[in-house]
Amino acid sequence: PENKEKLTAILLYHVVSGKVGAADVVKLNGQDVKTVQGGTVKVNTTSGVMVNSSTVVKADVWASNGVIHVIDTVLLPN
Repeated sequence: PENKEKLTAILLYHVVSGKVGAADVVKLNGQDVKTVQGGTVKVNTTSGVMVNSSTVVKADVWASNGVIHVIDTVLLPN
């Protein structure tokens, strides 16, 4: 319970608004993208797809409430 706010911030830092598929992510190369948490992540698609220093290992896992892109590390907000 004492770390609930921290955990919520970390989880929301992994979420962006809208359904952003892999085809959309490629268009975001070099851009800072705002997260639901309020921070930004940097997208790089020059050699695979990276979000900050995390590599996307599986893209376009479609769900009823959006799309998931699996990354290899946890992103931490500043």
